[in-house]
Formats: sequence, structure tokens, C-alpha cells
Amino acid sequence: MGEYKRNPNAECLICSTRIYRRPIELQKSQGRAFCSQVCYGLASRKEKPCVICGKKILASAHKKTCSRACANTHRAGIRYKLGSPHDKVKDQRMLKLRLLKQRGENCERCRYNKHEILHVHHRDRNRNNNELSNLELICPNCHYEEHYLEKSWLRNGGLRRMVRH
Repeated sequence: MGEYKRNPNAECLICSTRIYRRPIELQKSQGRAFCSQVCYGLASRKEKPCVICGKKILASAHKKTCSRACANTHRAGIRYKLGSPHDKVKDQRMLKLRLLKQRGENCERCRYNKHEILHVHHRDRNRNNNELSNLELICPNCHYEEHYLEKSWLRNGGLRRMVRH
């Protein structure tokens, strides 16, 4: 018995190979037919041009250039670290070093002498007001007392009320 073959009724859009597809499938795909998964994959690629040389690259890779050489050419002339954002950490360190040099290496309230752990405290509690008259170097215990002890539930007899009951 001979091999049954259908007459080709379509052409692959990529490699132009003559193939047979059911008429309803051709109608659903609006005449788009492919001979294999490889050809379908090639047709589905979304490509865009390299910004330097124009060579096609995959759009899904979110790249602007096709190679390292084009990337280097694209980056030429860019100046880094100009107009960098304000670095809060460096500013706080500089403030602390300046205060340590001016006022000594002790807590200004209790005279605790470990300067490595001293905090910079803003007297008016405005972190943007960094005038030296508004700043003081205090240890973590004094800093905690300053900010949190006034709101403590243990003040005003809270602990005594709990013990009595």
C-alpha cells in the first residue's frame, strides 16, 4: 500500500516550503502557516534595532545595544556621580565627627565616655535643622530617655496599678 499524501495548499511564511493545512486552520490563522516549530518561533520573534549599529536584537531582552563594543560606544561621554543625590549617611557622620572634635568625646548629659556609640540629637527634633547650637552628642540611654520616657506607660503609677490588682 502506498503512502497517503495530501496536496500542499499553503506555503510556510519563513522558509517558503509547500505544506498542507486544513482549510479551517488556514481560515483561523488568516493564512499564516508554518512548516515547523522553528519557523513559528522565528516568526514570533520581536526584534528592535541596536541604537548604535542598527543590527536586530531581541526586544524581550530589554537591551539597547547588540554587543559590548556598541554598549561602550553608547556610554562614551556619560559622566557618573555628577549631581548625585544628597547622601544623608555621610552628612550625619560628618556632623558627628565635627561635634566630637568641638565638644569632646563624652555624652553631654551624663559624661559617658564611649564616643563610638554616641548619637547626634536634635534639640528641636527637626532633623533638617543641623545648626551646631541645635545639636548635642548624647549616649543611647540619654537619647532614649529624651524621646521615649515621657510617653512610657510605666510613668504615672502604671506599674503600681498593675502590681496592686
